[in-house]
Amino acid sequence: MSSWHSMARPPRPPSHRVVSALAVALVAMLFAGCALWGSKDTPPLRQATAEELTTLLRQRETALQSLKGLFSAKVRGGMLPITTRIEGALYYERPNALRLRGFTPIGGELFEFLQSDDQFTLRLPTMGRVLSGNGTDTSEMGKLARPFQLSVWAMSGVLGTDAVAPFETVVLSEDGDRYRLDVFGPLNNGSSGLRRRLWFDRQRLLVVKTERLTESGGVDASIQYDDFRPVGAEAVQVASSPSAEDRLLRPFKISLEDGRGEGSVQITFHELIPNQPLKPAELGRG
Repeated sequence: MSSWHSMARPPRPPSHRVVSALAVALVAMLFAGCALWGSKDTPPLRQATAEELTTLLRQRETALQSLKGLFSAKVRGGMLPITTRIEGALYYERPNALRLRGFTPIGGELFEFLQSDDQFTLRLPTMGRVLSGNGTDTSEMGKLARPFQLSVWAMSGVLGTDAVAPFETVVLSEDGDRYRLDVFGPLNNGSSGLRRRLWFDRQRLLVVKTERLTESGGVDASIQYDDFRPVGAEAVQVASSPSAEDRLLRPFKISLEDGRGEGSVQITFHELIPNQPLKPAELGRG
């Protein structure tokens, strides 16, 4: 009788120790699943040497023979005395012909900047002025020299003109989940020193940040590159990229901070058309 009652007695609830163990197991499985799912979305970090990165920069430079594009720019601070919002057009032909045009939001022409080899011309219709000179003597431009120099630096990430020159040397280091390439070369005072830094993301080895440095080693300008997209219906392939993203990729958003504290510029491209023949008039010739 007592035996029958012991068999009919309802089972005891699991102890607190067993419940805790089950809870820990479930949480562990949940986190393991999250990590597994997340790893599918995040490409693994790629390995590269300094030589491979400098080669990749040259390949991206030569992949672009010409480029024209439309962009908007927001200017903060006193970098440009004419307006705080600019609609613009860019024309570029390799190796060094560049034309930038700026307009008000309603279409009035603000400026035209031309650069070919080491010569530049700046036309300011609203002021009735035309300035010209060479890359080492911008005294005629006065306070306007700085914002247009910064504009050329900002565009280098789109044009691919930030490649390492043969007379420059590099040092590569890891900086968190990025590579940092320090570029050394001759300074204006005749010595050699650090000229700029380039940060590469390690999924696609794209340049996502650049710093231009002063002679004394301070930051002259800091530039961020975002929103990379392939450009052109038949984008040129980059040999060092391993996947379908080997196509020509360019940043559609650029953010520049003036290291002298004079302001900032945010540039958003609406359209970029690469490797189509440009008419002389599009480059401001004739």
